[in-house]
Amino acid sequence: MQTFGRQPAFVARAPGRVNLIGEHTDYNDGFVLPMAIDRDVTIIGASRDDRVVRLRSVNFGDETSFALDRIEKAHDGAWSNYARGVADVLQRAGFALCGFDGVIYGEVPIGSGLSSSAAIEMATLMAFAAAGAGGSAPLALDGAQAARLAQRAENEFVGVNCGIMDQFIASLGKAGHALFIDCRSLAYELTPMPKGVTVLVVDTSAPRSLAASAYNERRAQCEAAARLLGAPALRDVSAETFERRRGELPDLIARRAAHVIYENRRVLDAVAALRASDVATFGRLMNQSHASLRDAYEVSSKELDAVVEIAQRVPGVYGARMTGAGFGGCAIALVDDAQVGALTQAVLHEYPRRTGRAPKVYACVASNGASWRTL
Repeated sequence: MQTFGRQPAFVARAPGRVNLIGEHTDYNDGFVLPMAIDRDVTIIGASRDDRVVRLRSVNFGDETSFALDRIEKAHDGAWSNYARGVADVLQRAGFALCGFDGVIYGEVPIGSGLSSSAAIEMATLMAFAAAGAGGSAPLALDGAQAARLAQRAENEFVGVNCGIMDQFIASLGKAGHALFIDCRSLAYELTPMPKGVTVLVVDTSAPRSLAASAYNERRAQCEAAARLLGAPALRDVSAETFERRRGELPDLIARRAAHVIYENRRVLDAVAALRASDVATFGRLMNQSHASLRDAYEVSSKELDAVVEIAQRVPGVYGARMTGAGFGGCAIALVDDAQVGALTQAVLHEYPRRTGRAPKVYACVASNGASWRTL
């Protein structure tokens, strides 16, 4: 807080995430299984007597300020729009906010598909909760409510039509657990991660230039498939019904639908495997998920495929898959703790030779969701 010449009074934080399985199912009212990772966005701050928010980003070397009485979108330093959006939706939801000075630092890699945006939103929301209302008691928010408000900030203020998964796991994650989410009802259940395994995250360092346009295209194709099958969403189509009626769909639409329908089943099977500590089955489902994303949904890339192929050949790796929207970003592998070093070395050695890119590797464990504390 030397930036503002003040003593800090609180620290707020929120984690990034990986999605273990359940890709491109969220906008089809389906199931997902994300995990909060031990890489955070942190805000150290102190409340102010007026209704002004000042934020300094360590990562961007940038400072922004805005008045809570007139919140406008920033055009220089777009990172601040996540914070501005959180303030805007909190006030529109009826919360009285207090301004604060804060220094924000992120350990979640930006643009890698580990949801740094949701981490910024939830950390900012926690900072407002800590700062309270005009110096009075902290804001009272439950985890699910906080996640929905953060999602609204991204949808309505930032202008990104994201689903609820990222904010839910950033808010409700718990150390040692994944979070099973029903994206239609928003019912959720903590699911213990098995002991003795690590989730290794590999950032391919490949730009996700096609991800946005492909996302919109796939979403439209899924909606077309559901319409042709007379279902509200692909979540409502059983595998048996799909196989019986698959011939009614154009081939491309059928392949997109096949991924979503079978991916939903894989998530349910994966949750059952975790509950039974059956890492071998969980790993097989990860491998099947990646093959489907590569071949049926066509959102993988040569870089993501390279990481998965390298990982699958290392002893002690149960499964590997791309995670996130695709066309770059990250892949993950579920690996025995004793083989983390061997897998890391294999990726660092082989991936650059195959792709000409330098990967970034993070060994991650399931971590707690957003929180704040006084200093």
